[in-house]
Amino acid sequence: MTLALRRLTVGDAPRLRQLWTEEWAGDTMIVHGDVFRPEQMEGFVADDWAGVVTYLVRDGECEILSLNSLEPKRGVGSALMEAVVEEARRQVCRRVFLSTTNDNLRALGFYQRRGFAISAVRPGALNETRRRKPAIPFVGENGIPLRDEIELEMPLPAA
Repeated sequence: MTLALRRLTVGDAPRLRQLWTEEWAGDTMIVHGDVFRPEQMEGFVADDWAGVVTYLVRDGECEILSLNSLEPKRGVGSALMEAVVEEARRQVCRRVFLSTTNDNLRALGFYQRRGFAISAVRPGALNETRRRKPAIPFVGENGIPLRDEIELEMPLPAA
Protein backbone atom coordinates (compact mmCIF):
# COMPACT_ATOMS: atom_id res chain seq x y z
CA MET A 1 0.00 0.00 0.00
CA THR A 2 1.37 3.39 -0.98
CA LEU A 3 1.20 6.26 1.48
CA ALA A 4 0.99 9.89 0.42
CA LEU A 5 3.48 11.98 2.38
CA ARG A 6 3.51 15.75 2.49
CA ARG A 7 5.53 18.30 4.39
CA LEU A 8 4.17 19.70 7.62
CA THR A 9 3.06 23.32 7.14
CA VAL A 10 2.55 26.27 9.48
CA GLY A 11 -1.17 25.69 9.08
CA ASP A 12 -0.76 22.24 10.64
CA ALA A 13 0.43 23.66 13.98
CA PRO A 14 -3.03 23.61 15.66
CA ARG A 15 -3.63 19.99 14.68
CA LEU A 16 -0.10 19.03 15.73
CA ARG A 17 -0.61 20.81 19.07
CA GLN A 18 -3.83 18.81 19.61
CA LEU A 19 -2.08 15.54 18.70
CA TRP A 20 0.82 16.26 21.08
CA THR A 21 -1.66 17.08 23.85
CA GLU A 22 -3.50 13.80 23.31
CA GLU A 23 -0.45 11.58 22.74
CA TRP A 24 2.45 13.29 24.55
CA ALA A 25 0.91 14.75 27.74
CA GLY A 26 0.97 18.37 26.60
CA ASP A 27 1.39 20.78 23.72
CA THR A 28 5.17 21.00 24.05
CA MET A 29 7.98 18.46 23.84
CA ILE A 30 10.76 18.57 26.40
CA VAL A 31 13.78 16.55 25.35
CA HIS A 32 17.24 16.71 26.93
CA GLY A 33 16.09 19.83 28.76
CA ASP A 34 15.04 21.77 25.65
CA VAL A 35 11.44 22.85 25.04
CA PHE A 36 9.98 22.42 21.54
CA ARG A 37 6.68 23.80 20.23
CA PRO A 38 4.58 22.69 17.23
CA GLU A 39 5.15 25.92 15.29
CA GLN A 40 8.95 25.31 15.39
CA MET A 41 8.76 21.91 13.77
CA GLU A 42 9.57 20.63 10.35
CA GLY A 43 8.01 17.32 9.51
CA PHE A 44 5.96 15.05 7.33
CA VAL A 45 2.31 13.99 7.48
CA ALA A 46 1.19 10.62 6.08
CA ASP A 47 -2.12 10.41 4.25
CA ASP A 48 -4.81 12.37 6.07
CA TRP A 49 -2.99 12.35 9.42
CA ALA A 50 -2.51 8.59 9.54
CA GLY A 51 0.81 9.60 11.06
CA VAL A 52 3.17 12.51 11.56
CA VAL A 53 6.85 12.92 12.30
CA THR A 54 8.53 16.12 13.46
CA TYR A 55 12.20 16.99 13.36
CA LEU A 56 14.67 19.84 13.43
CA VAL A 57 17.93 20.19 11.53
CA ARG A 58 20.61 22.08 13.44
CA ASP A 59 24.39 22.18 13.22
CA GLY A 60 24.55 19.36 10.67
CA GLU A 61 22.36 17.02 12.71
CA CYS A 62 18.74 15.99 12.34
CA GLU A 63 16.82 15.42 15.55
CA ILE A 64 13.48 13.63 15.44
CA LEU A 65 11.21 15.08 18.14
CA SER A 66 8.05 13.05 17.66
CA LEU A 67 6.72 10.16 15.64
CA ASN A 68 3.10 9.10 15.74
CA SER A 69 1.70 6.29 13.65
CA LEU A 70 -2.04 6.40 14.18
CA GLU A 71 -2.86 3.45 11.92
CA PRO A 72 -0.68 0.53 13.05
CA LYS A 73 0.56 -2.18 10.71
CA ARG A 74 0.29 0.00 7.57
CA GLY A 75 3.94 1.01 7.39
CA VAL A 76 3.16 4.60 8.36
CA GLY A 77 5.96 4.88 10.92
CA SER A 78 8.48 3.30 8.56
CA ALA A 79 7.54 5.60 5.68
CA LEU A 80 7.81 8.67 7.90
CA MET A 81 11.21 7.58 9.25
CA GLU A 82 12.49 6.96 5.73
CA ALA A 83 11.34 10.44 4.69
CA VAL A 84 13.24 12.07 7.56
CA VAL A 85 16.42 10.07 6.91
CA GLU A 86 16.25 11.01 3.23
CA GLU A 87 15.74 14.67 4.14
CA ALA A 88 18.70 14.51 6.53
CA ARG A 89 20.86 13.09 3.73
CA ARG A 90 19.64 15.82 1.39
CA GLN A 91 20.67 18.42 3.96
CA VAL A 92 24.06 16.68 4.40
CA CYS A 93 23.52 15.88 8.08
CA ARG A 94 26.13 13.81 9.93
CA ARG A 95 23.49 11.86 11.81
CA VAL A 96 19.81 11.45 12.62
CA PHE A 97 19.05 11.07 16.30
CA LEU A 98 16.12 10.95 18.70
CA SER A 99 15.29 10.33 22.32
CA THR A 100 12.72 8.00 23.82
CA THR A 101 11.96 6.88 27.33
CA ASN A 102 13.14 3.77 29.13
CA ASP A 103 9.63 2.26 29.17
CA ASN A 104 9.06 2.53 25.42
CA LEU A 105 10.16 -0.97 24.46
CA ARG A 106 8.15 -0.94 21.24
CA ALA A 107 9.90 2.24 20.05
CA LEU A 108 13.34 0.95 21.07
CA GLY A 109 12.77 -2.12 18.92
CA PHE A 110 11.29 -0.12 16.03
CA TYR A 111 14.27 2.26 15.82
CA GLN A 112 16.92 -0.42 16.23
CA ARG A 113 15.35 -2.53 13.48
CA ARG A 114 15.73 0.53 11.21
CA GLY A 115 19.44 0.99 11.84
CA PHE A 116 19.48 3.22 14.92
CA ALA A 117 21.74 2.34 17.84
CA ILE A 118 21.70 3.52 21.45
CA SER A 119 24.18 6.36 21.77
CA ALA A 120 23.41 7.85 25.19
CA VAL A 121 21.36 7.24 28.30
CA ARG A 122 20.32 10.11 30.54
CA PRO A 123 19.43 8.49 33.88
CA GLY A 124 16.76 10.35 35.82
CA ALA A 125 16.12 12.85 33.02
CA LEU A 126 12.35 12.43 33.31
CA ASN A 127 12.43 13.64 36.92
CA GLU A 128 13.59 17.08 35.74
CA THR A 129 11.29 17.04 32.71
CA ARG A 130 8.33 16.16 34.94
CA ARG A 131 8.98 19.31 37.02
CA ARG A 132 8.43 21.35 33.86
CA LYS A 133 5.69 19.13 32.45
CA PRO A 134 3.80 17.62 35.42
CA ALA A 135 1.39 15.65 33.21
CA ILE A 136 4.12 13.08 32.48
CA PRO A 137 3.14 9.94 34.38
CA PHE A 138 5.42 8.16 36.84
CA VAL A 139 4.70 4.74 35.32
CA GLY A 140 4.82 4.14 31.60
CA GLU A 141 4.17 1.31 29.19
CA ASN A 142 4.26 -2.23 30.54
CA GLY A 143 4.18 -0.94 34.14
CA ILE A 144 7.79 0.28 33.86
CA PRO A 145 8.75 3.30 36.01
CA LEU A 146 9.28 6.27 33.69
CA ARG A 147 12.72 7.69 34.58
CA ASP A 148 15.31 7.85 31.82
CA GLU A 149 15.83 9.24 28.33
CA ILE A 150 17.53 6.96 25.84
CA GLU A 151 19.11 8.54 22.78
CA LEU A 152 19.44 6.55 19.58
CA GLU A 153 21.31 7.62 16.47
CA MET A 154 21.89 6.68 12.89
CA PRO A 155 25.20 8.03 11.55
CA LEU A 156 24.96 9.17 7.95
CA PRO A 157 28.06 8.60 5.86
CA ALA A 158 29.45 11.58 3.98
CA ALA A 159 28.32 11.64 0.35
